[in-house]
Amino acid sequence: MNDNIKLMGTEDKQHSQFALLKERRFWPLFVTQFLGAFNDNAYKNALLVLLAFGGATWTSMKLEVLANFAAGLFILPFFLFSATAGQLADKFDKAWLARWVKALEIIIIALAAFGFWLHSLPTLLAALFLLGLQSTLFGPLKYAILPQHLRANELVGGNALVEAGTFVAILLGTLTGGLLAGLSGGIVFIVCVCFIVAFGGFLASCRIPAAPAPAPELKISLNPFSEAWRCLGLARRERSVFQSILGISWFWAYGALLLTQLPIYTKTVLGGDESLVTALLAVFSVGIGAGSLICEKLTRRRGRIVEPGLVPLGALGMTIFGLDLALGSPAGASGELQPLAVMLQQGSTWRVFLDLLLLGGFGGLYCVPLYALAQQRSQVEYRARIIAANNILNALFMVLIAVGASAFLGQGFSIPALFLCVAALHGVVTIYIFSVVPEFLIRAMVWLGWRRE
Repeated sequence: MNDNIKLMGTEDKQHSQFALLKERRFWPLFVTQFLGAFNDNAYKNALLVLLAFGGATWTSMKLEVLANFAAGLFILPFFLFSATAGQLADKFDKAWLARWVKALEIIIIALAAFGFWLHSLPTLLAALFLLGLQSTLFGPLKYAILPQHLRANELVGGNALVEAGTFVAILLGTLTGGLLAGLSGGIVFIVCVCFIVAFGGFLASCRIPAAPAPAPELKISLNPFSEAWRCLGLARRERSVFQSILGISWFWAYGALLLTQLPIYTKTVLGGDESLVTALLAVFSVGIGAGSLICEKLTRRRGRIVEPGLVPLGALGMTIFGLDLALGSPAGASGELQPLAVMLQQGSTWRVFLDLLLLGGFGGLYCVPLYALAQQRSQVEYRARIIAANNILNALFMVLIAVGASAFLGQGFSIPALFLCVAALHGVVTIYIFSVVPEFLIRAMVWLGWRRE
């Protein structure tokens, strides 16, 4: 093991991750990314709800096809422009770049407002695509800037706060978008809220301290395919970094599948209405946030800056509670859908709540050390491009698992059967990663006290 991942001094051990929220080197970035994640999901869900309940006035396309097309439009920029985003974040000051990206978000919301005024679905979908683009541009600089502004012993705590904040923002944005879309005159509220949030994100980005470019001489390549391959090649130079990226990408694919299937699972398997869907989403998000925040405390138990040993523990928990979610599911709903208050009287509902809470909690333990490890062990001059490679693989994994899930369910299998297969596949993926990088398992044994330091 490298000695540089040991903590030095008692003062560092007493550092609290929440203290970062008071410091300018962190809180503007945190607020900027929180508001950005909120806005993306608020607009996306509001648009989908509007189309779901008034689709005939917008287009003759089938709702199911339109919903998948819209989701694909949002993800597409991550394939096309992540490599370019990584180059930009390595070439230019990241704080300066963040301000330009947030200014772009304000323009995109103005375009969306114009689309609502024209009642133009192509314009609204173009705005959705552009929101995906600005998220793509912000992703590499968001994670690459953390090692520049945080001390080594703050890296896990900073990543934990970012991950917890991101999932809370996704949840709040999704709920807010759906709520506003259901109001009378909801379009006005949607535009106003999204514009205020975008402007707030821009103001917060203006407070991000300078983060000098590590490679100002870099020549930007506009070929997305060759540059994406080059970014993946940079990530593969350090085995632990590349395997960490694979683990992160699988985590996002697993989480995306759960979030996508939860509404249908709630309706057809549990027999609950929309209120139960909201509660399940909230529990899962809270679990990920709590697991992420606990990472720092567990890391410092062994006096380390980054603790790879937490990853196998997180992976094991995700497998166990993913399997229990599948095996403990009811046979299927029958009769009228029940509200949350009625569903809480059933023991099976509480079991699902507990499974999702712990699945999310162990997911936080799994992904935060992987992010910190990828950042810490990446070369400074191309760290943002490695984060870009991570985003490319994230998008690829999410698309592949969505296609696989559609094919699986199309063969007549149930959603619990899908959850069972994915939980088992999660075990296979993590075993592969740990076999390639034994450090994860070795550190887990040290952390548990089964092996000497």
